[in-house]
Amino acid sequence: MFKERKCEQAEPFSEHGCLPTRDAKSEKWRWMSMTRPQLAPISSPEERIMSKVTQSTSVPKTMQARYDQIVALTDEFCQQHLNDEYRDLARAMAAALCRKRPSPVASGQARSWACGIVYALGQVNFLSDKATQPYMTMADVCAAFGVSPSTGGAKARTISDALKLRPFDPDWTLPSMMDRNPLVWMTEVNGYLVDLRSAPREVQEIAFEKGMIPYIPDDRG
Repeated sequence: MFKERKCEQAEPFSEHGCLPTRDAKSEKWRWMSMTRPQLAPISSPEERIMSKVTQSTSVPKTMQARYDQIVALTDEFCQQHLNDEYRDLARAMAAALCRKRPSPVASGQARSWACGIVYALGQVNFLSDKATQPYMTMADVCAAFGVSPSTGGAKARTISDALKLRPFDPDWTLPSMMDRNPLVWMTEVNGYLVDLRSAPREVQEIAFEKGMIPYIPDDRG
């Protein structure tokens, strides 16, 4: 269907804008010799803008006391049952909810919202999957907060709707699970949907420069 144009030069891009083929990856990426890679992220522009502010913990002054109440509970829970990664994401999620207008966490029990935050993060990161670490069932999460499963689940749904959460959500993935999250690495290259983890380094460098991937895999050892 397409005519191949083979690259013979050793430079990252030839005079034709081609990518060189690479050993075992050459067959898979041979189509990339047709043109300089054109990368297009799967997420929308709005989602990419949102991802840049997701981890902020700034909140309006009117919500600072509420934020402090919720974060005190999530910090304590994560210290006892989870880890620092969950703690940091819980802080960021509490802040994101406090910045909402109107904010869903402005009313109701702080303990219920703290439970809902950990519950929602657990759903994104598969906390209740025994294959993951840390591991904890949602029922145990609710019990530890002293919240009923129905209340914890309801708060998590409200949070999910407010922040438009989804499974494997890149904005709310634990850093230690980032390399296993396909949504972080999937993109379009020259019209093809590809996983950038197995792309040539030249393509990964372009994606990294564009802020489309968090790091270049080989650089993480």
